[in-house]
Amino acid sequence: MAGRAPGSDPAQDAPRITEPSHHAVGVHAVTTAMRLAQRQMGVLRSARTLLRVNQPDGFDCPGCAWPEEDRVHRAEFCENGAKAVAEEATRRRVTPAFFAEHAVADLLGRSGYWLGQQGRLTHPMLLDEGATHYVPVSWERAYEIIGEEFAALDSPDEAVFYTSGRTPNEPAFALQLFARRLGTNNLPDCANMCHEATGDALVETLGVGKGSVSLEDIHHADLVIVAGQNPGTNHPRMMAALEQTKGNGGRVISVNPLPEAGLERFKNPQRPRGVVGEGTRLTDLFLQIRTGGDLALFRALNQLLLRAEDEAPGTVLDREFIAEHTLGFEAWERDARATDRDEVLAATGLPMEQIEAAARMVLESKSVIVCWALGLTQHKHSVPTLREIVNFLLLRGNVGRPGAGVCPVRGHSNVQGDRTMGIYERPTEAFHRALGAEFGFTSPRHHGYDSVSAIKAMRDGKVKVFVGMGGNFAAAAPDTPVTEEALRRCSLTVQISTKPNRSHLVTGRRALILPTLGRSDEDRTQAGPQFVTVEDSMGRVHASRGRLRPEPMLRSETAIVCAMARAALGPGDDVPWEEFAADYDRLRDRIERVVPGFDDFNARVRRSGGFVLPHAPRDARSFPTHTGRANFTVNDMVVLDVPEGRLLLQTLRSHDQYNTTIYGLDDRYRGVHDGRRVVLVSPADIAALRLTAGAYVDLVSEWPDGRERRAAHFKVVSYPTARGCAAAYMPEATVLVPLDHTSDISNTPAYKSVVIRFEPDSGPDAVVVI
Repeated sequence: MAGRAPGSDPAQDAPRITEPSHHAVGVHAVTTAMRLAQRQMGVLRSARTLLRVNQPDGFDCPGCAWPEEDRVHRAEFCENGAKAVAEEATRRRVTPAFFAEHAVADLLGRSGYWLGQQGRLTHPMLLDEGATHYVPVSWERAYEIIGEEFAALDSPDEAVFYTSGRTPNEPAFALQLFARRLGTNNLPDCANMCHEATGDALVETLGVGKGSVSLEDIHHADLVIVAGQNPGTNHPRMMAALEQTKGNGGRVISVNPLPEAGLERFKNPQRPRGVVGEGTRLTDLFLQIRTGGDLALFRALNQLLLRAEDEAPGTVLDREFIAEHTLGFEAWERDARATDRDEVLAATGLPMEQIEAAARMVLESKSVIVCWALGLTQHKHSVPTLREIVNFLLLRGNVGRPGAGVCPVRGHSNVQGDRTMGIYERPTEAFHRALGAEFGFTSPRHHGYDSVSAIKAMRDGKVKVFVGMGGNFAAAAPDTPVTEEALRRCSLTVQISTKPNRSHLVTGRRALILPTLGRSDEDRTQAGPQFVTVEDSMGRVHASRGRLRPEPMLRSETAIVCAMARAALGPGDDVPWEEFAADYDRLRDRIERVVPGFDDFNARVRRSGGFVLPHAPRDARSFPTHTGRANFTVNDMVVLDVPEGRLLLQTLRSHDQYNTTIYGLDDRYRGVHDGRRVVLVSPADIAALRLTAGAYVDLVSEWPDGRERRAAHFKVVSYPTARGCAAAYMPEATVLVPLDHTSDISNTPAYKSVVIRFEPDSGPDAVVVI
């Protein structure tokens, strides 16, 4: 437990609270983004860089994975996209002098916000055994150290390769090839901690673990249900798509424990009414659901659809689709009809009248899309929830036709592409066979570690080398003290990064920081200018080309992975790693022969807009499940039990952050300024628990086996959350989530369902700085 270091965000101890906003974006968002960009990059560099974001000849935003419209605007970025680019393209630099000035112990007392504000890393750095400071190291020596540590492993499974969702396709493919040539499937990624439940549910029910809709489908849907998602902060360009939905006569239902400004009203700065007018009201019906109640909601909607079919046979359900394309309907129907109304009301916290209103909107809509994000995927019962959503869509044939389908909204820019490239601890046999046939070896078939099991393995001394490709694993993972102690038990931790973060300070016996190019940086090798590719949330693959001149010591992610592989596998390994690092076309040639859908990869990705990967349910109403059909599933009702005097906490992001990267200390839409250690509680719960708005408390999480965890010094904020629920920011509240508190099927940490009580404030000196 660390106290505050001098200069490390003292304002976080006294956040200022104002009224929350009821609209998102508008002119204020534009001016905020431009102000931050100019502060980080300067005027000319800001203009030169931002006008290339998400352009056909530019680079992909390092933020979210929302796709570009066919008609690309010159300013094709949102406020948080501009913040992400500014953080990456900043003129600030973290040189060896910075590490000479600051010992690791000093930096551990700084906040993640402070660390991120220092700038871009410029040199490879080494923290040797017993050292107090990082020192510069040559690339050659860094790779020698990696080779030494890999050579000392007793088993390939003593290495773990973690991947952040911002990693492009080419280095992701190279990394998984490196791991499997070594002999392990230990390839955890950030999807293990966010959308793993999506993949598990969709593969079982539809056969493909990705969304089935396009932007055109969103535009022309009769009804879009947005559940457990905050587009205004996390995927702002989605609001423009929903604006088109509304303009075409479609409607929107929002399902969330908190009212979110981005789903109330959207003031599009690229339209006159978004600048001087009121903007567009997006939500037609807001269901302020109790945290974790979404499974019960969709069970109730499904029961109401069955009753409507009873009243008007042949007019509600798509009987032809169900008979031709699905299995399991009869067993599911028996269970759905037995749904208990009282349990639904207890689980959702909604009046029955609102659920019935939602059902009427569904009945009035020919085409329905359900969108979701982490609000649905980070519960213990996430997989059953998503399976029930698929049941809901299958009932009326809302899969595989225009304007209808499943739309999981991925958070990070290439998290979906990384999985496509084989970053997965449980790849299919078909992937194994294709990889082996292309590279002439037998890849390991035993399952590897996901993110949670990797932490346990490090904790238990079963892993000695941790390689992090981007991200901030120490801050993103649950059970912060356990995760950090696990990392410290490694013999070597390697972080491939653009900027300093806490994971650079929570190290193994030895640690390396390897500075890499960002999306906005020019990537040039002896073979000439290079580009990388990414896959967006809707399965489109396109090129990304940076233009900024990088610091001379930086290396691309592809080059770093290939050099690490050569150092670890030795000169006798016959994979042409040096060829891949020199010319990414050669790597794409091999991807084409291993990964389905990448035929003629090099040619097609050079076309404007790239290409869309095949999706059997969407393209042909074909369902490659274990049964060969779309599967109805029976999912037990879940009513989360919260003892009297306790609340159900969910962790979330502020408007000034993206994942664990903190851009600033404001959450403008929620009215929180100059700080992050806040807990949002409804006025009714504040009164019932005899709390005082503005007072400071400790949050204590409670678990059935008697374990407790504490997050100190949070300001109570009166906020219109659902009754019985509360919210606090990650990673500050991540300490409250035990390592074993995961989804029953996907093993995703259940960050969104944590039972807490409030205790007297321990004071700012008890704060764990993350």
